[in-house]
Amino acid sequence: MDQNLFVAALQRVTAGELSFTDLIAAAQQLTAAGQTDAARQLYQVWIAMNGEHPLVFIAHFNCSTLLQQQGDETGAEIALRSALAANPDFTPAHINLGSALERRGAVKDAVEQWRAGLEKMAAVTGDAVEYKTTLLKQLSRVLTDSSQHEAAEAALLQCLDLRPEARDVLEQFAAVRLVQCKWPIAAGAPPRVSKRDFIAHFHPLSVCAYADDPLMQLGVARAYVQAMTPAAAIPTAMDRRNAAVAPNNRRLRIGYVSSDLRAHAVGYLMANLFEAHDPKAAEVFVYYAGIPSDDVITRRVKAAAEHWTDIRTVSDDQAAQRIAEDKIDILVDVNGHTRDARLGVFARRPAPIQVNWLGYPGTMGSPYHQFIVADDWTIPKDAEIYYSEQVLRLPCYQPNDRKRVVAPTTPTRAEARLPENAFVFCCFNAAHKITRFSFERWMEILCRTPDSVLWLLDYNTETNARLRAEAQSRGVEPSRLVFAPKIANAHHLARYPLADLFLDTVPYGAHTTASDALWMGVPLVTLSGRCFASRVCGSLLRAAGLPELICSSADVFVERAVALATTDRAALYSYRQRLIANRDTCTLFDIDGLARNLEQLYREMAALYERGEIPQPNLANLDAYFDIGARLDHDEIEIGALADYHGLYRQKLQQQHFARITRHPKRQGDNLRAQRRWQFVVRR
Repeated sequence: MDQNLFVAALQRVTAGELSFTDLIAAAQQLTAAGQTDAARQLYQVWIAMNGEHPLVFIAHFNCSTLLQQQGDETGAEIALRSALAANPDFTPAHINLGSALERRGAVKDAVEQWRAGLEKMAAVTGDAVEYKTTLLKQLSRVLTDSSQHEAAEAALLQCLDLRPEARDVLEQFAAVRLVQCKWPIAAGAPPRVSKRDFIAHFHPLSVCAYADDPLMQLGVARAYVQAMTPAAAIPTAMDRRNAAVAPNNRRLRIGYVSSDLRAHAVGYLMANLFEAHDPKAAEVFVYYAGIPSDDVITRRVKAAAEHWTDIRTVSDDQAAQRIAEDKIDILVDVNGHTRDARLGVFARRPAPIQVNWLGYPGTMGSPYHQFIVADDWTIPKDAEIYYSEQVLRLPCYQPNDRKRVVAPTTPTRAEARLPENAFVFCCFNAAHKITRFSFERWMEILCRTPDSVLWLLDYNTETNARLRAEAQSRGVEPSRLVFAPKIANAHHLARYPLADLFLDTVPYGAHTTASDALWMGVPLVTLSGRCFASRVCGSLLRAAGLPELICSSADVFVERAVALATTDRAALYSYRQRLIANRDTCTLFDIDGLARNLEQLYREMAALYERGEIPQPNLANLDAYFDIGARLDHDEIEIGALADYHGLYRQKLQQQHFARITRHPKRQGDNLRAQRRWQFVVRR
């Protein structure tokens, strides 16, 4: 029947009798019947016969979509250019052509294409609003990826002028201010958006860098989950909460979902874990959601995992269906609330046990992540109230790669543009982790150690200049900030020993960068706060055998760094020696030990499940924490440094009137007492 439709449509085309409306209808019928190639041929024949038709540009555009679906990227690009040749003002073709150019690596051409689309737009009304905001978002995303943050911010401001309520744009706008170190962050709220609403639309990952406020982080995570995966939009057909785990004593099937198993911070941490997993203990499945990659990290993971499935191009329904068909027992979310995460897959509950681990340093605030893997430093017992998941612990939560590739030659200080005889403090954390408070402490340290420099990553020209200006305003010669160009990871590791001491950031501290420093024998000092992200570095120091470098206050942090750079050089030298000597024996780099402990945790999860003691996240009252956190002035007050953090929230809760935020009248006197954020739910 489909073939008859195709033949009949072709006959009408050649007879000049197939109208444009009939063409669209016939092509849609063929596509719905799975005859994509026939629909594509029909368009191309019609175009050949109707090259002067006023709507031929739409035919070219639709043809490009079909060609792209068939994997013919070149043909799709040619069809898009033909659409624009017929109608240069057709915005969807500019959008898609830019995306096609980006996919084949022509990022500069993609940006030019989107800019051309913006320039050609007429009055912005109706559909044109959608087209313009799409162009601006595409443009800002690519500009951000290429570190052109000022231009990205300008594009986002234009977008917010059209749609001030756009959640994804507000999230990206906050992130781009953080990465430029534009302090105070919230004071830059876009026009027509209140400061409170701006903060309330921060992405959960941005909140980790913005403030050491774990109650706010919990509330923001919950609000984000509700916005991204509303219950009404999630099907229940794949709900496997009552499925048997490892029936007939078969191996546990462990699924890892990640977009970062490539040359990425998470990929560097995890590659060796897949090689260390005991195939007798677990059957490992990887569901990859990241950009196409064939780098050495991806190849290692593919070689070590028993199963590798690419889910980037499939829908959440399709990915969840595949995971359910694989009968995964424990599904591990290695993204959490990070870029290219697949939250919708976890919302469909394709596995009976779902776990938050490693990729995101905080709570998911979701009803469908039951466990979080941590250690007793990243989440102490009294901090469990900040997490919606039940906490299970490893000796150290972070895996590490014992097969790191380090370039054989360490450059000289002169080659790295460092002064030969200066004391070199370093911090190779990303720019969005540098808060005003961390920077002020660094500048105090530099003021008290005049023969020192601070070695940072080269962020970009504007951000480097901004940080140097901030240094000068605090009495530090701008040239004492030295920026290291970004280079291949093996060569980056090789230059680490040029530094004397790593200075951590708070509230989002060093994670992979801290492991790299410790592996290369560079000690670091950290200030552990309340939230997970602020405590990771302390966990790594303990696991490396240097707990004395964990500081309990900002003053202690400054004093410790100054002493190590001036009066206590002998201690600093001993720390370097201990790091190198203990590298093969310390907990931090014991990847085989971590794999065994992780496999034991998986067995514990399965046992809890089988006993009917699987936890169910308790998400009551989180809207109150969300609202309070969004109203606090984190730019002016370092909330994490407050001695009575809970007292502050109790005061704010009183101001909101307890009856408004809780359904438990007996708890109205203290909504912050230590209580589980999860409860047991017995399976039926």
